[in-house]
Formats: sequence, structure tokens, C-alpha cells
Amino acid sequence: MKNLVFATGNPNKTREVGELLGNQFDIRSLKDIGCTEELPETNPTVEANAIQKAQYVYDHFNLDCFAEDTGLEIDALNGEPGVYSARYAGQERNDLANQQKVLEKLAGKENRSARFRTVIALIIGGKTYTFEGIAEGFICHEPAGSGGFGYDPIFQPAGQLKTFAEMDPSEKNKISHRGKAIGKLVTFLKSLNN
Repeated sequence: MKNLVFATGNPNKTREVGELLGNQFDIRSLKDIGCTEELPETNPTVEANAIQKAQYVYDHFNLDCFAEDTGLEIDALNGEPGVYSARYAGQERNDLANQQKVLEKLAGKENRSARFRTVIALIIGGKTYTFEGIAEGFICHEPAGSGGFGYDPIFQPAGQLKTFAEMDPSEKNKISHRGKAIGKLVTFLKSLNN
């Protein structure tokens, strides 16, 4: 079984990807490899940030790895918060404050269309590959649901009657931006073993 590092500190994400890949890869987290520093994210796009994080792990630990970055893009706010989604309302990464800032900035605006964009950057054998997942939808007028994280309580995916926060995890993963990007990553990794 091949080792692969997921450049995240989130054990839930690590477990989820491990389950999707089955027994072909042993997915390890940053903690598993002894990486305790915060990974750099200094680029203007989610794709560039994902590549930067994966490159950091590859350069410092010499291990095949992948990283992801996600942004919420709201049309009426010219694509904000975008790459700044996690810290939109301040450096402390406060989900409720971020949601509130979005709702305040959208007050009185008719166009509430938005999308989540996830990019996964994979570095394997010294080569870099990227996989993108997009979930189109719109921003609700008020939060709904207690599941998920981030902007899930105020984002309703296109064609759905519930926000991401009102869905159970398996329901969300089938249509989410991250689920789509991970699906592409899994397909690619499985093709390497054939």
C-alpha cells in the first residue's frame, strides 16, 4: 500500500478521503508526519494556494501529498470572499462572523447567486496535478441547519431545497464542491494502480 499525505490538520477530512480510496493508499495527515507548522497560503487563487501547500509538504518532508483549498465566490460581491473565505471577518477564522459579514454585505441585493470552488493539488512522483470541483447555488437570507461548517448554513446548492448544513454528510458529499474534486482525485489515483 502506497503512503500519501493529505496536507490538512482536519482528521475528518483525512478519514473521509481514506474511505473513498479504499485500501490502495494509506492516507496520512500532517500530524501523522510530524508537521505542526501552519502551511503557507499567500496566493490570490485557490488553485495557487492548494499547489503552494502541497509543494511545501513535498519540499520539507519529501513525501507524495495532496492539499486542497476552497473559496466561496458570490457574484454580487465580485467573487468575494473567494480565497479569503476562512478569514473573511478576521484572522481568527470565525464561521458565524464570516456568515454574518456575507449576509450584511448582501442585504438588499437581489442577485444572491454563488458557488463553492475547491481545487486539490496532488504532487506524486515529483509531478503536480490539479482537480477542481464546483457547486453552484445561492446565499440564503438567513442561516438554516446545524450540520457542516463554514458557510454551509447560508449556502443552498442549485436544485436543492436544503442548505449544506441541513444535509447529512453523505448527502452533501455527493453534490459538494469538495466531493466532486475528491472524486476526480480518487479516479486519478486508482488509474495509477491499474
